[in-house]
Amino acid sequence: MKTAFVFPGQGSQKIGMGKDLYDTFKAARTVFEEVDDALKQNLSGLIFEGNEAELTRTENAQPAIMAVGMAIVRVLETETGKKINALCDCVAGHSLGEYTALCAAGALSLSETAQVLKERGWAMGRAADRNPGGMAAVLGLPIEQVRTILAQTDIGNEICVVANDNCPGQAVLSGQTAALDKVIEACQKAHAKKVVKLAVSGGFHSPLMDSAAKKMKEVLADIELKKPLVPVVSNVSARFEQDPVEIKNLLVRQVTGSVLWTDSVRFMNEQGVNTFVECGNGSVLTGLIKKILSEPHFINLNSAQTVQSFF
Repeated sequence: MKTAFVFPGQGSQKIGMGKDLYDTFKAARTVFEEVDDALKQNLSGLIFEGNEAELTRTENAQPAIMAVGMAIVRVLETETGKKINALCDCVAGHSLGEYTALCAAGALSLSETAQVLKERGWAMGRAADRNPGGMAAVLGLPIEQVRTILAQTDIGNEICVVANDNCPGQAVLSGQTAALDKVIEACQKAHAKKVVKLAVSGGFHSPLMDSAAKKMKEVLADIELKKPLVPVVSNVSARFEQDPVEIKNLLVRQVTGSVLWTDSVRFMNEQGVNTFVECGNGSVLTGLIKKILSEPHFINLNSAQTVQSFF
């Protein structure tokens, strides 16, 4: 029986997340303080008692979600006296969660990860301003059918792609508004159970983010990325990646590419993983994995109480 630690992406943020960890564990306090120092910003104050709209801003949400995930990891390591490679067999994350996974695996330092995610958030925000777009979740249709509908819908020269394959029956589209609306209508005609436009500021994980991908290539070029202590599953390849050069390439491609979460989870399961420990606020990934695998084991670590129970 093998174990994977998994880390959530944007959308899991919430005011007050991680506060009980901060109050209970010195290791957690150290994480939040280090992130604040790295960003020269009182991000922890925003996370614990700030404004929801401000926290939701991409450049804030990304390092904030990572900080909570890493606070949990550092508490586990400190309290058990074990490093990540003695606690799990591999790590994975959904979109920005892949950066948390890399930090947990020792490939990136905490301060570097915070700074990179701040830059990633800014770059994605600027790309969204330059190339407006949106995203929509399609529920109740197989991913193959969504891709067929997309290929058969006349959107002219506009952009619309599958951004996320989250689980069977849940795909996320991303693109320019007019094209997105046409594909949404086609999915509804194909009897999708539900199609929901997402409350996001841009068409993430699509070619609309091309300028952000170029910026991330520059940012990552200046970062020393080490070989992870445990294998990291890439969103783009849905395979274990341990070569620092290839990991950087895949992180750049991830900005405009699809998040292959279904394939990633199935791959981990094929490698013997049947216990998934979600580290971070909420339980979104646990819900997705339940729909991907028939008999997985789950542990949600999203509070001081759940972490203490884990011990």
